[in-house]
Amino acid sequence: MKLTLALLVTSLIACVSAFEFKRIDKKNAALIVLDHQVGLFHLVKDYTPAEYRNNILAHAGLGKAFDLPVVLSSSSETGPNGPLPKEIIDMYPNVTIVKRQGEVNAWDNSDFRKAVEATGKKQIIIAGITTDVCTAFCALSLLQAGYEVYANADASGTFALETARDANERMRDAGVNVLSHFAIVCDLMRDWRGNPGADTLLPYLDTYFPVYGFLARAHRAAINNGTIFPGENV
Repeated sequence: MKLTLALLVTSLIACVSAFEFKRIDKKNAALIVLDHQVGLFHLVKDYTPAEYRNNILAHAGLGKAFDLPVVLSSSSETGPNGPLPKEIIDMYPNVTIVKRQGEVNAWDNSDFRKAVEATGKKQIIIAGITTDVCTAFCALSLLQAGYEVYANADASGTFALETARDANERMRDAGVNVLSHFAIVCDLMRDWRGNPGADTLLPYLDTYFPVYGFLARAHRAAINNGTIFPGENV
C-alpha cells in the first residue's frame, strides 16, 4: 500500500512538473484560413449564420491586427464548395490562395506545405470548415510535423455541437491548443499598452467582438457624459 501511494504521489508530481503554459508569440506565429468557403459555410450548424460569418472574418482579421503571415487555402472551389468570401480575399490581395483540387487534409498538398514552411513560423493559428475534418486533420498533421498548433474554436464550424466537441476533444488529447477567438487575441496582445495594444485592438474588437467593443463604448460614454445615479456610489 505504501509503495502504491508513493508511486501515485510521484506520478502526480511528475504531471504537475511537466505542465508548460504555451504562449502564442506574435513574432513566431502564422495564421491559416482553411476552407472558409461560401458553399461549405452552409454545412455549419453549431453557430448561427450571422455568428459564424462574423467569426470567420474575425479569424482572418487576426493577420491584419497582429501583422501575421497568412496562408489561405480552399478545397475544390469550382464545385459546390465555392470560393473563399470576398471579404477575406480583399483583406489579403497579395496572398496567393492554395487551391487544392482533391486533398481533404490540406497538409497532403505540397503547395500548402510549402506555403506554411515559407512563413518561417513555428506556431500556427488555424480554423476551418469543418472542425472535425479540415481543421482537425490539418492541425494534427501540423502537430506531427513539429509545429505548435492553436485551433480557433469559434472560427471552426461543423454539422452539430456534439461533432464539434468530439473534434476539439480529439485535438486537445493530441496536444493541439483549442482556444476561443478572444483568448487568441489576448495571448497575442498580452498587454493593452503594447504594440498592437488598445488603440488598434479596441476598434478590431468593436467590429468582431461587440460584447467587448460596447463595453469600451459604455466606458467612453460614462467618461464623456456620465453622471452617478443615487444608489450607484456603492
